[in-house]
Amino acid sequence: MPPYPRQALVSSLALALRGPCLTRSCSQSFHSFHHPPSDGPFGAVEDAILAAAYRHVPEHGFSRRALGLGARDAGFLDISPSILPEGSFSLIRYHLVTRRRDLSRQDPAAGAASQDPAASGVAEKVTQLTWARLRANEAVIHQWQQALAIMAQPSYLPASLKELALLSDEIWFLAGDRAVDPSWYSKRASLSMIYSSAELLMTNDRSPGYAETRDFLHRRLAETRTAGSYVESLGQWAGFTVNASLNLLRSKGVPI
Repeated sequence: MPPYPRQALVSSLALALRGPCLTRSCSQSFHSFHHPPSDGPFGAVEDAILAAAYRHVPEHGFSRRALGLGARDAGFLDISPSILPEGSFSLIRYHLVTRRRDLSRQDPAAGAASQDPAASGVAEKVTQLTWARLRANEAVIHQWQQALAIMAQPSYLPASLKELALLSDEIWFLAGDRAVDPSWYSKRASLSMIYSSAELLMTNDRSPGYAETRDFLHRRLAETRTAGSYVESLGQWAGFTVNASLNLLRSKGVPI
């Protein structure tokens, strides 16, 4: 697979992370408080097929076979998955979107405002929510290397990066962070890098309860809080994430 241009990677990430302002005096939060059901990427028929197909992912992976079975289960013709122009990636995106939205139910106290992300409770909530999101991969973790290989393809990489950026924003928001200074970007880029690293580790983690992944996550987040070492460069994060993903998958024999 030809290398994806770093400039395009950074542009995609910057668009995903872009907010309306950069100063603490801004009166609007970067994150919308409103998440209407219609803001998803799927129509009603697509959603019905994907919801049914998702139940087949543990056995058949993120594949056209799973999509075909899902269409049949949802009462559509077998050819119905052809309405999903992105094929298997639509099923991966369905997982990313629905698991991200499920996070809002993880913490009943989510939404308590704080202007200081280092304030008591916010950092701990970031850790808890990030771990909850990783555990949401558990049912499909044995199929996730296949998903990563698809997500690494140039045609799907911008959308994959955008979903990761949205996840990082969601976690910080639900943890209670309302700061709107320039650290908004660096905090989310740092969390994205840590999350993607932990997710890669989890695909090979055979420890009980994914203890190795949990310890790695807690250690990295604690190091970031202690040193204040948020990623300062979007290019640094994008390059690390893509290279690490590709190298791990290639080491496992995935043909990319």
